[in-house]
Amino acid sequence: MANNTNNTGFTRIIKATGYSWKGLRAAWINEAAFRQEGVAAVIAIAIACWLDVDPVTRILLIGSVVLVMIVEILNSAIEALVDRVGMEHHELSGRAKDMGSAAVLISIILSVITWITLLWQHLR
Repeated sequence: MANNTNNTGFTRIIKATGYSWKGLRAAWINEAAFRQEGVAAVIAIAIACWLDVDPVTRILLIGSVVLVMIVEILNSAIEALVDRVGMEHHELSGRAKDMGSAAVLISIILSVITWITLLWQHLR
């Protein structure tokens, strides 16, 4: 991605959208965890849309799942950058990858707690 100061306004938005699409494609093609979580997200979003819940509950259910996808993309970016720097073992590289993985785990736990809490409230 070249930094071109002539790209402003609508042109910049179009280019940024292209870079974002390229990142989503790279995550889907190269990251099995992203694909697995993506399939789970589509199913969860379909369920959230099907459930007879109020709009705020629906947004919280969907948002918690989308958050997992966002964190997974960031984790994948960290892993790619660490691997780009070098494949040899380094304590800081391992720590960066472990922290990214921990962030994904925390987002998944948050999503599960959100779903359980909101569905429990709804079904009572």
